[in-house]
Amino acid sequence: MSPTDWKLIMLALGAIGALVLLITRLKVNAFIALLLASLVVGGGSVMLGRVVRDAGGRESAYTFLGVARSFSDGLGVTLGSIAAIVGLGTMLGRLLAESGGAEVLARRFVAFFGPTRIQWCIMALALAVGLTTWFAVGLVLLLPILLTLTHETKQPFLILTLPLLSCLSVMHGVMPPHPGPVVAVEYLKVDMGLVLVWGFVIGIPTAAVAGPLFARWAVRRVEAHPPPIPRKADTLPAGFRLPGFGVTLFSILLPVLLMLVATVAELVLEKGDPLREAAAFIGNPTIALTIAVLFASWSLGLACGYRPVEVLKFTESSIATVGMTILVIGGGGGFARVLRDSGVAESIGRLGEMAHLSPLMYGWLVSAFIRVATGSATVAITPASGLLVPVLAAHPELGQNHKALIVVAIGCGSLFLSHLNDSGFWIVKDSLGLSVNQTLRTWTICETIVGLVGMGLSLAVYRMI
Repeated sequence: MSPTDWKLIMLALGAIGALVLLITRLKVNAFIALLLASLVVGGGSVMLGRVVRDAGGRESAYTFLGVARSFSDGLGVTLGSIAAIVGLGTMLGRLLAESGGAEVLARRFVAFFGPTRIQWCIMALALAVGLTTWFAVGLVLLLPILLTLTHETKQPFLILTLPLLSCLSVMHGVMPPHPGPVVAVEYLKVDMGLVLVWGFVIGIPTAAVAGPLFARWAVRRVEAHPPPIPRKADTLPAGFRLPGFGVTLFSILLPVLLMLVATVAELVLEKGDPLREAAAFIGNPTIALTIAVLFASWSLGLACGYRPVEVLKFTESSIATVGMTILVIGGGGGFARVLRDSGVAESIGRLGEMAHLSPLMYGWLVSAFIRVATGSATVAITPASGLLVPVLAAHPELGQNHKALIVVAIGCGSLFLSHLNDSGFWIVKDSLGLSVNQTLRTWTICETIVGLVGMGLSLAVYRMI
């Protein structure tokens, strides 16, 4: 560790503290606050003489113009991968809500599980949907069902919300085919089947602690109310009808099924196989959600009596509600890129290496530090996995099960302490109608529990086998 490394880490911590202060105390617009924090970190890195390499391997000094480019590049990459998913998922959720399909599903779930076991129903749905969908997709798909279940059962909002968030989060950070775990599997040469097995073994109890158990504590200390939703069954005009349970469930699970087909094809078919290519195309999150929105426009729109112009209005108005959220998500991606380009991720990696920890603890700490600094689970997993490659080479005694548990621990570390530089933080805040303070006291603590409990369980099993 050089003095520059320590300065970069302190600079990043100071920028994160300033970010929290700007948004929570000074009420600065979140996007502007993220941009200002990026300029602080990037400017400090420039003053420290940061050197960067371009694609051709040529070295050059990091400049203030380079900081601006880093922010713009990070914003563009983030929105390129998330904006369409959030937008299409929001359209599908709006159609589910406007058609009354969310009420249909909620009443059937309540009748089957009973009001006292509805938390486990939410967890089962989140595990199934979150296995192949990104966190943001799963949240916008299940949000209408969550809100309707809350109103139908009269349960406190957080009692149902936190189990949903914890399960979706664990699936996103720990389970292939999500991008972070897939990168770790590739870097560390681990059997993907074992990662899936240990992901479920570690992930489900972790989600139970961070969800239902934490919710019992949170509901007594944080007052949160669900956004109001009208009961469509009581307000439907003559000639309109509620969709059936089967077609509603199929509409909401269609993108999940398409992504699952792509995953299965990738596992069982050879590269270059036309069927594998076709499955990968329809299983792409953007394509899968587009197909689902088109189908839902019929099943939850036209088939229920709505005219095409009304279906169009639903989809257009739903995007208007998430415009600021998408901009803030892009700002978070810009901040993450500046932190990476300024050398913060490398400095954190060297700090973890200096501590001489076990491979699992080293991987978790590096992933957790980078996650707190950059706000991205995938960004945290990628350098953490790369830094572990030489570490594992020095431990040839470690088997595939140990390596799979290391992947799970890295995934849990990548979920640790989500705060204002994480796009997921803003998606949760705006989707659930929470304030920044409420989101910090619920979602941030939930993610911290996921990171700590997941690491503890992984380490316990790692030492036992």
